[in-house]
Amino acid sequence: MKRCLLFAALLAMISCNNDTDPVLPPPEPPVEPEMTVCTDAPLKLGFDTAPVLGESGCIRVFRKDTDKEVDCIDLADLAKVTVRESDGTMIPAAQINKETLFHSFMDALPSGGRYRPVHYTPLRISGNCLEIKLHSGVLEFDKEYYVVSDAGFTAEFKTRAKPVSKTLLQVNADGSGDFCTVQGALTYAGSIGQSAEITIDIAEGTYREMLYLRNKNHLTLKGAGSDKTRIVYPNNESWSTGSGAGSDKKPEIGKAVGVLGGRGLFLTENCDDLTLEGLTIENSFGELKGQAEAIYFNSGNGSHRLTVENCAFISLQDTFLCKGIVYVHNSLIAGHCDYIWGYPAACLFEDCEIRSLAPGYIVQARTGNAGDKGFVFLNCRLTAGEGVANGSMYLARSGGDSKVYDNVTFVGCTMEPVISGKGWYENPLPNPSKATAATGWKEYGSVDINGAPVVHSSVCYRVLSETEAEAFSSRQAVLGE
Repeated sequence: MKRCLLFAALLAMISCNNDTDPVLPPPEPPVEPEMTVCTDAPLKLGFDTAPVLGESGCIRVFRKDTDKEVDCIDLADLAKVTVRESDGTMIPAAQINKETLFHSFMDALPSGGRYRPVHYTPLRISGNCLEIKLHSGVLEFDKEYYVVSDAGFTAEFKTRAKPVSKTLLQVNADGSGDFCTVQGALTYAGSIGQSAEITIDIAEGTYREMLYLRNKNHLTLKGAGSDKTRIVYPNNESWSTGSGAGSDKKPEIGKAVGVLGGRGLFLTENCDDLTLEGLTIENSFGELKGQAEAIYFNSGNGSHRLTVENCAFISLQDTFLCKGIVYVHNSLIAGHCDYIWGYPAACLFEDCEIRSLAPGYIVQARTGNAGDKGFVFLNCRLTAGEGVANGSMYLARSGGDSKVYDNVTFVGCTMEPVISGKGWYENPLPNPSKATAATGWKEYGSVDINGAPVVHSSVCYRVLSETEAEAFSSRQAVLGE
């Protein structure tokens, strides 16, 4: 919403000072709806002074025509999270696993008939305003609702009608679009039809949320530019274990979640022909340890396609995880440990910046077939963040699994001094331990920042001939398109 809904007070839940017994104004009558809002719009409550969260009480939302409760945020669940001082984000006090009991400071992101359980931030204080982010999917289009605190104070609002277009959805955090959040648009896009061609246009701004997309083909997420449209949220293996999955059953309060929603920011499952353009996806957990994907493109059958244009993916460990057939162009991938990895049949990075933020390894390939292209880097720049020591980064390391292949190829890439003179990390040895023209670790035309040829000392990689390099030297050659 563009402005705050004014509440008198929220009694034990929220006090506007640090006194044990806050002085409350007399109750006010319900406020009539002043505007229509997106179904995923955060509710904003204004106070004379900065509110302080208490340790008990509930914020409840009811549909007006039925008086049915549709959502509840229980402040007793605040004990199950910690609040990051830097930005007010609420993160789990203990790792979420299959046995974790679902509570109101967790969300279940709906998409394609499944639900991804995640931690989230239902309450955020900014100055004298409290922002309440309701759980995903609880509000319907074109309905009236009212909010009640345990003190009995209420406010009312109405949701906007369904979007008119079924091919173009607008997202804007200021409430002027069809949706205020990216997840709201993703969920709705899936309801239009699995094969319907849809573009989600995301306005300039920072969207603080995790994402889930399931069973949706032919979808484009288009931002205003990677420096203008940013999707940012912290997640990490220490907070939510596993690479992530959804459940066919919505988690219930007080019952075990049963499925691992995962440590990444954006999880896609069984989605073909997904395009990302002009946006940044950043897993902002902010620690130099722990797996934390910015995106996991989990192709349902290994042949689904992802196309990325003019984007940035930022994390530290495991930034970019993929399967299927992937094309990334003119984009930034940043991290420090296995920050490009996965099981693709073919994943081509062309004209990209591959930026190392700390010492470590760029790629870990787990290609299923010896003849699959795996990860290919064409005309990319391998750079370093501020303060990263020269020689402290390796092009790849193996996962040590003999059942998969370490297929990684660099063609025509410029390598800054951050890359080790050895080039490739040999412990454990890759599969195969000595590359062929088609399988294993390979380079062709590597140069330093002055354009001089680079030759690494590793005995495990192969310097391709010009003829051998042709199989990795274009989008058509690598991806067949």
